[in-house]
Amino acid sequence: MKPVRSLARVMLSGIFVVSGVRNLQNPGRLVPAAQPITDRVAPLIQNLHPRIPTDTATLVRANSATQLVGGLMLATGRFARPAALVLAGTLVPTTLAGHPFWTNDDPMARNNNQVHFLKNLGLLGGLLLAAADTEGKPGLRWRAGHRIGHSRRSVQRVVRTARREAKIAARSAATARRLPG
Repeated sequence: MKPVRSLARVMLSGIFVVSGVRNLQNPGRLVPAAQPITDRVAPLIQNLHPRIPTDTATLVRANSATQLVGGLMLATGRFARPAALVLAGTLVPTTLAGHPFWTNDDPMARNNNQVHFLKNLGLLGGLLLAAADTEGKPGLRWRAGHRIGHSRRSVQRVVRTARREAKIAARSAATARRLPG
């Protein structure tokens, strides 16, 4: 991994590692802000699996743990692309719950939440770039297409060779029939 790429991933992941640890230690401070979002998500989770706990504090802890682990994976470069996608997924409810600037009546609070909302939007963009980054190597789609093209060319070569050999065999057979024997 190139130094710039490594440094960028560490810088991008820092906020997720720090906030993940902080929010795991004290999820209670986030419960009031997260409640409106978790109330909407809880029925969906219950439909998936009825035994999964859907109380707000547990969902905040799960989101925090996911951000901590995903941040560490992104920082170390281990499964960085999937980690970036997972972090992007955790950032959406975090941003909606934590910075709903459209609900603030106070101009200062509205401005502060709008700045943090836009900051998280920028982080989301960075995570999407990290998720799409193939480190200069061809992506899966290109490699699959290249393999298919390579296989197709190999089959065409085999068919041409078989035709050529069949013509040669036919000529040899015709020549053998004409010879007195």
